Amino acid sequence: MKKYDWNIERMSRQKKVIGVSIVVLLVFSYQGYGQDGLAGINEANQKVRSYFDAGTQLMYAVGALLGLIGAVKVYQKWNAGDPDTGKVAAAWFGSCVFLVVVTTVIKSFFGV
Repeated sequence: MKKYDWNIERMSRQKKVIGVSIVVLLVFSYQGYGQDGLAGINEANQKVRSYFDAGTQLMYAVGALLGLIGAVKVYQKWNAGDPDTGKVAAAWFGSCVFLVVVTTVIKSFFGV
């Protein structure tokens, strides 16, 4: 029985040594890949800024599309004689204005 216990203790020590050596090797291998983070941040900044013009144009297009859909809905409600036509018109108009204002503010905030 003692021989069996000794083998288990020996195996657990071997597992610990193997585990520690793997961790040490991983730490040293990752240290070789370390780079300057500032260059990566600047590159990401430039890429994001390059997408802003296309993104703002897309938001303006979505705003125009929503404005047209809203105008059709308001026209349908007006012809149907619904009493809440003014409320619906204000909601659609407000949402379109909000989208345009947010796009303009984001564009001016990031200085693109």
